[in-house]
Amino acid sequence: MDPPFTKQETYIKEFSPLDYFSTYYAHGKGVLFGEWTEFVLQNLHETFTSGTVKGDTLIDFGAGPTIYHLLSACEVFDKIITSDFLEQNRTQLKKWLRKDPDALDWTHVIKFVCELEGNRDNYENKAETLRSKVKEVLTCDALKRKPFDPVVLQPADCLLTCLCLEAPCEDIKSFCNVLKNFKDLIKPGGHLLILSVLDATFYYVGNRYFSSMTTRKEELEEAFKQAGYEIEKAVYAPRNDQSRMDVCDYRGYYYICARKPK
Repeated sequence: MDPPFTKQETYIKEFSPLDYFSTYYAHGKGVLFGEWTEFVLQNLHETFTSGTVKGDTLIDFGAGPTIYHLLSACEVFDKIITSDFLEQNRTQLKKWLRKDPDALDWTHVIKFVCELEGNRDNYENKAETLRSKVKEVLTCDALKRKPFDPVVLQPADCLLTCLCLEAPCEDIKSFCNVLKNFKDLIKPGGHLLILSVLDATFYYVGNRYFSSMTTRKEELEEAFKQAGYEIEKAVYAPRNDQSRMDVCDYRGYYYICARKPK
């Protein structure tokens, strides 16, 4: 029997960004801290330092309460628009941007990115650079034809989404439709970057269950092609640490860098 699909109303009522951070990103104990964050940050570091993905504006779609995936992008783009479906997640993003005393502490992840860049001691400047580049925190909905409606955004040079679409999309057809809708948000010749997990069916936030669309390599790449993108880079990696499969059952990771044709 397939696991129950988590509706948007459940996220609105039950998703706790504090529990999410504690479960997945807390220093030394989060499920995703380590293997996953290194996979994401290394791939984004390589992408943005290579010069192949660049421009003035980046749209970050469905950030949750997190900022770690933007730490390399802020060195390349002058304007970053971040977003999430949930008000409680947007509240946490704004707290970090304002440096509120009770904001989530991403220092351990920021230091890792600075190490990749060859300057671990620069982490405070890195945080300030990112804060200065984030111009807006918007509401988004992946299931809408125009995901930022009623806000109208000018097409960006890059759209980045990290650990997002497997939550709102019930199947690969819905996922492909979202990719098609994203095309209106990207300039001709611009890039779509997606990082997420493979073969998951669920994840827990605290003691709350949430479903995950099960994504597989072949289906993913076909969805990008059907949506009209050219895949420039695809990276897949297995989940080596399977000690907490009861918390989230993903089996691997993926990163796809695709281009919208001119």
